[in-house]
Amino acid sequence: MRGSPTDRRPTPHPGRARTAAAVSAVLLFPLLGAAPPEARPSSAGLQHAFAAASAAYDVPRSVLLGVSYLQSRWDAHDGAPSVTGGYGPMHLTDAATALAEAPHHSEGTEDARGDDSRAPLIPEADLPEDSELPPRLRTLVRAAKLTGLPARTLRSDAEANVAGGAALLAAAQRELGERSSADPADWYGAVALFSGADDRATAAAYADEVFAVIRAGAERVTDAGERVTLSPEPGLRPDTAQLSRAGLRAPAAGATECPTTVSCEWIPAPYEEFGDKDYGNHDLADRPKSQAIRYIVVHDTEATWDTTLKLVQDPTYVSWHYSLRSTDGHIAQHVKNKDVGWHAGNWYVNAKSIGLEHEGFLASPDAWYTEAMYRTSARLVKYLAGKYRIPLDRQHILGHDTVPGPTTPTIPGMHTDPGPYWDWQHYFELLGKPFGPTADKNSGMVTILPNYPDNRPEFTGCAGTGQPCAVHGSSAVRLYSGPDVTSPLIKDIGLRPDGSASTIGVNDLGSRVSTGQQYAVAERRGDWTAIWYLGQKAWFQNPEARPTAVGAAGPVVTPRNGLTGIPVYGRAYPEKEAYPAGVPAQAVSPLPYKLLKGQRYVAGDVLPGEYYYAVSFDTASHKVVVGKDLYYEIQFGHRVAFVRAADVRVLPAA
Repeated sequence: MRGSPTDRRPTPHPGRARTAAAVSAVLLFPLLGAAPPEARPSSAGLQHAFAAASAAYDVPRSVLLGVSYLQSRWDAHDGAPSVTGGYGPMHLTDAATALAEAPHHSEGTEDARGDDSRAPLIPEADLPEDSELPPRLRTLVRAAKLTGLPARTLRSDAEANVAGGAALLAAAQRELGERSSADPADWYGAVALFSGADDRATAAAYADEVFAVIRAGAERVTDAGERVTLSPEPGLRPDTAQLSRAGLRAPAAGATECPTTVSCEWIPAPYEEFGDKDYGNHDLADRPKSQAIRYIVVHDTEATWDTTLKLVQDPTYVSWHYSLRSTDGHIAQHVKNKDVGWHAGNWYVNAKSIGLEHEGFLASPDAWYTEAMYRTSARLVKYLAGKYRIPLDRQHILGHDTVPGPTTPTIPGMHTDPGPYWDWQHYFELLGKPFGPTADKNSGMVTILPNYPDNRPEFTGCAGTGQPCAVHGSSAVRLYSGPDVTSPLIKDIGLRPDGSASTIGVNDLGSRVSTGQQYAVAERRGDWTAIWYLGQKAWFQNPEARPTAVGAAGPVVTPRNGLTGIPVYGRAYPEKEAYPAGVPAQAVSPLPYKLLKGQRYVAGDVLPGEYYYAVSFDTASHKVVVGKDLYYEIQFGHRVAFVRAADVRVLPAA
């Protein structure tokens, strides 16, 4: 991205009992969303809506609550659509008017490959023709017909939205030839069909997740301030045999690299040679034997699922390792993890990363992501992190928006997805690595940690230049040049070499930080905290009663004695002497920033300079060049960066 009470309808069916079959697999159940630290006044409105819809459509209330939790965690998002045009607590989809004009990698000036030893690869927005939107993206229209409620009401009214979801579940039950039942165990097939999946494995994975929620129970305060509760049913065992009667296809076969707890199919990206000795759309390698995999990069697609799959199978386009579908969390793998995808815009990061594209195709980034996709993505990331020994923190699990420009000219064109509305706090809870204080509140280092639902910074540019975005929860915290909101925003000379001011544009990363990122403290004044950021002292509001950051501990770097400032790099390449004959030395190009005397930045890995030479279809010339110079990865601005180890001292945060 670069960048948004009901009438009774059916006649109730008599319930019936069934002896439930054992569930096919018990999935790892990540942390359920707890109530925010400061719960707002509760209301019976939404809780009552689930009860009313249950009675009206003869769907067990626990099934409605479980499905809705997996769709939206019961949030209504003030009627704003999700990344796939889904509305309300039940994520009823109406995507017909939400299509983007260009997919993610066809926007801006970012060279997705990011290797300046080759000609820039900036694909044109040559979109393949989409087929008619699939039923999973048109559920709101069907719900309107089933309930008799206007589509606009289903979009904007949370209680009506719940009724629409109940009507769809009741219809799915009838399609399976099943009678209504008060026993949630009898609704496995209907829940699987509700997912919109067109294959058995994905539908089953979705239904298993819903029933895991029902067994465990949940309670949280929604974004509208309503407390909703799902009582646990630990002994629930759904009738999984129902799915065999749903007529769904088997997924595409192939040796995927996915955890067993998700639905995953192999849809390969081509490694093909075409005219003028060019080739695509990735590079063969031998990772992690030849070079370590150190990063996972989170993207969104800005394209439909159908378009995304067609583009990644185009040898003239770019590539990534996995795509994740929004409505049900289904995964497609395209590139083996041993190989290098062209996705992050920085060759150093590409050569050491795995790229995950999350389905999202609203023309504006002012949108939200489904719980089903968050959960599947977290399961995949946790699996990959364990397999390749990747630390679960924000210096290794990168958003595309935190990948640095490799050279000065590339900085303005770097992409900004998944954007300020990706819930990093919840994502890391699902990863089993929740953010929290690791030092006292007066420590010399902080972890950015606003309360996502209540943190609502203003942005512009979602629907059009200068137009306000809908205000809702965000992972982003804004930075000022002084300890008050009237001070100018922090400037980014990389984004704006003319020295002009940063803006509150949704794609302007010059003056903001994000949940989970860590920075060295420069100063504190009352409710304000200053951090070192892009060579400047940057202030953000951090009141004790509603903190946006917590104390942290760890190493920081500062220029070694005698240096007034040191260069900052967007890639950690070897020194010239490390390159063997036949491999052109790559420039170690500093970015336009300086790390100045007295400033401190949080240090991550210490890394040798490394470059993967792979500029031809014939892999015989491919080589990994490793230098003697060492680098530290640091959190320098919104994006990470690198400094030479010889230029810095490493200290504990004071």
